[in-house]
Amino acid sequence: MTNEQAYDHEPFAQIAKKLNTGGELRDCRRLAGGISAVTTYIEVASSQGEINRYVVRQHGAADLSRDADIAGHEFELLRLLKQNGISVAQPMLYDASCAILPSPYIVAAYVEGQVELQPQQSVYKARQLASQLAAIHQVRISHTELPFLADMHKVVSGKLASRPGQLDDSLSEGPIREALMMAWPSLRLNEGTLLHGDYWPGNVLWKEGELAAVMDWEDAAWGDPLSDVGNARMELLWAYGEAAMEAFTEQYRQEMPQLAYESLPYWDLCAALRPASQLSGWGLDPDTERVMRERHAVFTAQALAVRHRIL
Repeated sequence: MTNEQAYDHEPFAQIAKKLNTGGELRDCRRLAGGISAVTTYIEVASSQGEINRYVVRQHGAADLSRDADIAGHEFELLRLLKQNGISVAQPMLYDASCAILPSPYIVAAYVEGQVELQPQQSVYKARQLASQLAAIHQVRISHTELPFLADMHKVVSGKLASRPGQLDDSLSEGPIREALMMAWPSLRLNEGTLLHGDYWPGNVLWKEGELAAVMDWEDAAWGDPLSDVGNARMELLWAYGEAAMEAFTEQYRQEMPQLAYESLPYWDLCAALRPASQLSGWGLDPDTERVMRERHAVFTAQALAVRHRIL
């Protein structure tokens, strides 16, 4: 999980002392893979010589611009998730003083594991992903307890209203938008739940074949749980293949039989709309991009083919 890119250690030495009175910083290095936030791995030795490992998380400018208190909100969310048995890192510290780092930050316990984008036993892992997502969606919490979470239905409504001047024909943006615009005003919605907002294999750690933690909750929202399901289905098709995607869907439906699934193809289309006009800028190698485009086309065609049965 780590690379050797080092930071100025002094701020993290101060954080070590906040975490453990008399604590001494033993290691400090940046974690690879962060895009929306900067994460730093630190090891802290207590006065008794015990070594504890943590991750310091600083949100980027884009996240701070849409939520100035995103660090505090993520800390509160992680605390509630941990209390409800969800596999997330244990939150340890939230500091909004800006006395040590230039922006608010959170510290969580380090979770040992790795991201697996091309795993062995992909179907087995897809079923684990489904079970964990079902557990997230069953957390007993109300939107009023987490009022900072955006309403996903309103988020999608805003995106549909902001039609770009140039549509991405290579990813069928026109037909996707047309189908969603026709259905959206009267789309049947399930009762709102907590949403991860970006549930895909790149935001999950695995250890010895088992799911260790769900990471990166900065896109958490509130709304129809099928929003997360649609996004995960497309991402799993891209990363793990069709069999894994179908196994994920089957497992989730077994664990969440109370939901109305007739609107799932529209949430699939919402997921398919996300990469429009962006995929080419993701820095993918040509073969990977080609496969993703091919699978996106199949995914979109399947969703569009059943839309007449939804309303």
